[in-house]
Amino acid sequence: MSRDPSLTLTDRRTLLAGTAAVGLAAALPGRANAQAKIAAPNIIKPGTLVMSINPTLPPLQFVDDRGQLQGMRVELGNEIAKSLGLTPEYVRIEFAAMVPGLAAKRWDMINTGIFWTEERSKLMYMVPYERAAISFLVARGNPLKIEKWEDLAGKAVSVELGGIEERRTREVDTMLKAKGLAGITIRTFNNFAEAFQALRAGQVQASTSIDATAMFWQGRGDFTRAVAGLFPQTATFAFANKTLAEAVVGSLNDLKKSGYYDQLFDRFGVLKIESDTFKIDGPGPA
Repeated sequence: MSRDPSLTLTDRRTLLAGTAAVGLAAALPGRANAQAKIAAPNIIKPGTLVMSINPTLPPLQFVDDRGQLQGMRVELGNEIAKSLGLTPEYVRIEFAAMVPGLAAKRWDMINTGIFWTEERSKLMYMVPYERAAISFLVARGNPLKIEKWEDLAGKAVSVELGGIEERRTREVDTMLKAKGLAGITIRTFNNFAEAFQALRAGQVQASTSIDATAMFWQGRGDFTRAVAGLFPQTATFAFANKTLAEAVVGSLNDLKKSGYYDQLFDRFGVLKIESDTFKIDGPGPA
């Protein structure tokens, strides 16, 4: 992919971080592990909570102009690690590699807002903590006048490979065809940075993301959020180890009681789960 000269330094760093074929681990200093509340074999690295993340979804998870991980999910992950007496460490990796990597014990936890599905809940221990819906971004100013999902008929749409956003885009394609309209040409990319770059370059007419990210890009003036609020769904943390999952549930409940959870979500404008308490949702691995 050629470099778009309109990209800011932040965009380029985000793009590079998101498209790296091999994840780069980034430990955050200053989180000394004095009294860890959980240890091996429930975590893969002593004194450390290793989390996978694809930092291409501002304001939830992204790389700033200094190359540092930022965003609501990063802040929440750091606070959870702190509450467990662990040092947070992040592995930057595309979403498609996250579930296999969790099963292979390359990281302890998926921290990328993975949406809950019944199928996934049988593969991992999933802990809901956030609600999100799907948006379609279009070129700034919405020159094609796309205002509802039916207006996507016959359009090319970019999306990250393997996530719920791809699945929902394919559902819209099916819905369009069921109404006798032209379907969507779906173009998948390794990560959202590449998908958004395709929209910026005019290779597609729309791009799929979650609402909070779409709002961020619209607020920056890069794109217009043409369609929003589709398929509202629950986002989760995911684990291979049940003991660790239960410990994180305890941390989240403590953060809720202290007010930290509500304050964080209010600051980023992210929807909270409807329940007042957190728990594992689903049976987990057989």
